[in-house]
Amino acid sequence: MSTLVIDQTKLEAFVARAFNDLSSAQGGVMVSLGSKLGLYKAMAGAGPISSRELAARAGCAERYVREWLNSQAAGGYVTYHAVSDTYELPPEHAMVLADEESPVYLPPAWEVNASLWFDEAKTLQAFRTGRGVAWAEHDGRMHCGVAAFYRNGYRGSLVPQWLPALDGVIAQLESGIAVADVGCGHGHSTILMAKAFPRSRFHGFDAHVASIEEARRNAEAAGVANRVTFEVARAVDYPDHQYGLICFFDCLHDLGDPVGAVRYVGQVLAPGGTVMLVEPFAHDRLEQNLSPSPVARLYYAGSTTICCPHAVSEGGSLVLGAQAGEARLAEVFRKAGFTHFRRAAETPFNLILEARR
Repeated sequence: MSTLVIDQTKLEAFVARAFNDLSSAQGGVMVSLGSKLGLYKAMAGAGPISSRELAARAGCAERYVREWLNSQAAGGYVTYHAVSDTYELPPEHAMVLADEESPVYLPPAWEVNASLWFDEAKTLQAFRTGRGVAWAEHDGRMHCGVAAFYRNGYRGSLVPQWLPALDGVIAQLESGIAVADVGCGHGHSTILMAKAFPRSRFHGFDAHVASIEEARRNAEAAGVANRVTFEVARAVDYPDHQYGLICFFDCLHDLGDPVGAVRYVGQVLAPGGTVMLVEPFAHDRLEQNLSPSPVARLYYAGSTTICCPHAVSEGGSLVLGAQAGEARLAEVFRKAGFTHFRRAAETPFNLILEARR
């Protein structure tokens, strides 16, 4: 029998990488604690602060706060000043960890990770049986985490960058058109557009009842409930208002029949109307997404545990996954009878695509 030869250098390098991932995973728990306990907010703009001062500001026990701070310092999330025995949250880190209005605010993303662990038994069963896991079957932290994570990214890009990249759409929105937001979730994208374009009428649709209820509350809080409606509906049966703009924000790839959903768009899209498709960024060739890329790794993991299982739960005639890429998405629209499809904009995280009949 041949003896397996182990390259010790490669082994040690991979162990280090795996251990770093383990450290990062537990670091996510620390981020969630710091966010929910208000520790980051208490540090933001405070300059160097002792563990005792921070504990008093946040109303927490000092011994726990001190250990949490040491974890944050070890991970490079806060700075430790040895001479004064104090800790400091740099302003750039505060944008990511403490400012809930910042486009790069990330703590809600760890709610998704928590849900994935909580839902592990369902994912294991899906792997073994080939069955799906519907969006509504996930732990509630999934719905809240995804909505909050995407909200600030949309806030920073949707109105100032993505909509202007679509041919003629801003002028139509300013004049007044009907807009459909399919798969609207908690309604953050719908509400952002409604606040920016008061002459247009906005309609959010989602099959998840609890998300629609939350979207209605969000619209009331934002003061746009008189111009926004939210209804429980699937991507193939929402009401026909002859929409001048139909949006799919990070959701078309989750559908069990994306071609059918786009065919339905063709029935309810007004003449001269536009489809705005926002999808996770991906290249068309698999090897281009593996270079290595932390974004692609994150998206493939989400696709494995969230996107593909939901598409399968809806029948899965075409399970695109979160890394479908522009070419496969264009083919969906071609099969549905659309003749115009182009990339209007992109970010490291998203493709912004425009389609017309």
